[in-house]
Formats: sequence, structure tokens, C-alpha cells
Amino acid sequence: MRVLTTLLLVALLGTGVLAQGSQAPAANQPPPPAPVALETDARQVREQLRDILTKYPPEVGRILKMDPTMLSNQPYLAQYPALQQFLAAHPEIARNPTFYLEFVRQGFDFTVPTDPRARSIDMWSDLLEGASVFVVLVFVSSMLAWLIRTLLNHRRWLRASRIQTEVHNKLLDRFASSNDLATYVQSAAGRRFLEAAPIPVEAASDRPIAAPLNRILWSVQAGIILVVGGLGFQYVSGRVIEEVSQGMWTLGVLGTTFGLGFIAAGAFSYVMSRRLGLLEPPTVLRDADRGDSPVV
Repeated sequence: MRVLTTLLLVALLGTGVLAQGSQAPAANQPPPPAPVALETDARQVREQLRDILTKYPPEVGRILKMDPTMLSNQPYLAQYPALQQFLAAHPEIARNPTFYLEFVRQGFDFTVPTDPRARSIDMWSDLLEGASVFVVLVFVSSMLAWLIRTLLNHRRWLRASRIQTEVHNKLLDRFASSNDLATYVQSAAGRRFLEAAPIPVEAASDRPIAAPLNRILWSVQAGIILVVGGLGFQYVSGRVIEEVSQGMWTLGVLGTTFGLGFIAAGAFSYVMSRRLGLLEPPTVLRDADRGDSPVV
């Protein structure tokens, strides 16, 4: 009986030791890995990378785009801790740098941005820049054309005045005596000839009307054009993105205001000119009403 009891105790002790030995390795195993978080959208990661790079000089993003191996260069990234931590948390950036660094613009990089909003802003910016250049070119060309026309008209007027002076001198030389000259001067034809101004340079049809009325009409025309253009800018501003809408609305308001100012100035000038008696019909119309031939 003692032998059997001893064997049973040995068997029980061996079973306990084996159970403890089988449980010891389980206690030494590492803890189970944490559940993997869901992958974020690649576009969101790119926007987050853009926000981080905006905190650093632009050369950082350009260097990373020119040499993608710098995305794994820890000594270089150590200078920018926030960028280093973000790249360590998102290793997919180093595997696909072309996509994640697409927004980085280099000096020789004229790639059109993929964002529709950025494309719209760039398009309107280029449009306004081109319109400004066109307006400057038109203004400079108009000034040069006006100067050239003025110089040519002046030269033609001098030539016509010189010819008329020579005609006067030759006609006076043909009179034999002072009595003949006095008789010619007292005649109607002689008075018109001696009192005549130099030959006009422009044709009679191109002669402008009375100065006040001409300026009033020009002011009203310019005002109408500016008002219509300003209303057009305001109409278009309601159908574009907000960044472009503000600039176009400002241009529309300024154009409309200046146009109304021109129209108001024209109306005021018309009333004042009429009260002062400055509005007179053209000479050609007065002569036609009298039945006379137009005076050139």
C-alpha cells in the first residue's frame, strides 16, 4: 500500500510540473498585435502632406520631388521633425512620390494642377493678365497713332499755308498800281481771298461738330459702354468660384460707377451749355437753312 501511495504522489507531482511547463512558454509570448486601422484616403494623405510642407521653405518640397530618395534619408529629415514623423507614419509616400508630391511646383514645372478649383483660379488669373496686357498695348498703340496723325496733319497744314502765301504774293505782284489793288481788295471776292485761313487739312465731311456737343456725346458714349461692361462683370461674377467672383464683382461695380459718372457729367454739361447758349448748329446746317452753299 505504501508503494502504491508513493507512486500516486509521484504521478500527481509529475502532472503538475508538466502543466506548469506547458503554461510557462505561453506567459513569455509577446502580446497580440493591435488591430490595424483602416487605410485613409490617399488624397487626404496628400493634402495633409501639403499642409506640413507649407510650414517649411518651398525648397524642401522641391528637393523631395527632384530626388525621391530623400524621403528615406533620415539625417536630412531630422531637420524637419513634423515631416519625418508623418513620413514614418505613411510609408506609402516613399513608394509613390509622384502622386503624393504632385502639388509641388518647380521653377520649370508648368504642369496643370489636377484640382478643378486651382485650374479655375489659374485660368482667370491668366485671363486677367492677358486682358491687362491687351489694354496696355491698345493704349500705347492709340497714343502713337494719335501722335503720328497730329504730326502729319501739322505738316500738311504748313504745306497748305505756304502754298496759299505764295498764291497771295503772286496775285499781289500782278497788280500794276495801288488803285487796282484797292479796287480788288474792296470787292467781295478780294475780301474773301485775303481774309481766308489756310486751306483746311481734313475734308468737310470729317469736320467735327460744335465742341460742347461733341464732348457731351463722347461722355455719354463712354458712360454707356462702361455701364454695360460693369453689369456684364457683375453678372459673370455670380457664376464663377468665390476667389474669382470677388475680383470680378469689384471690377463690375467700378465700371458701373464710372459709367454712371460719365453719363451724369454729360447730362450736366448739356444743361449748362444750353443755358449758356453754347449749343449752336454746325455751320454747314446753318448755311443749308439759309439756302447758301456750305462754307468750307
